[in-house]
Amino acid sequence: MRRGRPGAQPKGTAERTLTSVGSGTPDPAVRPGGEPPAEVSRLWHITLSVSGSEAPLKEVRRALEQLAHDHPFLLTSRYANDHAEIRYWEEARDLHDAAAVALRLWGEHRSTARLPPWEIVGLEVIDRETYHQRIAEGHGPLPATPVGVHPF
Repeated sequence: MRRGRPGAQPKGTAERTLTSVGSGTPDPAVRPGGEPPAEVSRLWHITLSVSGSEAPLKEVRRALEQLAHDHPFLLTSRYANDHAEIRYWEEARDLHDAAAVALRLWGEHRSTARLPPWEIVGLEVIDRETYHQRIAEGHGPLPATPVGVHPF
């Protein structure tokens, strides 16, 4: 782009282009070296509830143990012959990402862990601070102890 007075450029001068000059204030969205900002992830406490037609308790337990073996981040699972609850911590950028991962967990591992063909009937995603605040106030899910797979 050429800027200047209308008319021809003076003899012997090359065409000039304009460049932007910053205000001197660094853009907070850009880190030194021109790198984009690092994604900040947080811990989210997930409670996933599933339910469906009855299945033998031994098969439900074995399937949940396999899921816990495949994904050691699972803290605890409670189960009955027609429903189960899985609780764990997920690291994600925001609640939307944590919920999306949680909603895929059961379906994506149904065949590898031979999980019952149950549907997700409940999902709770809370941040770490909220989880600890609830525990301190005596509300919400108790800490996941003992860790593992247990009947209701």
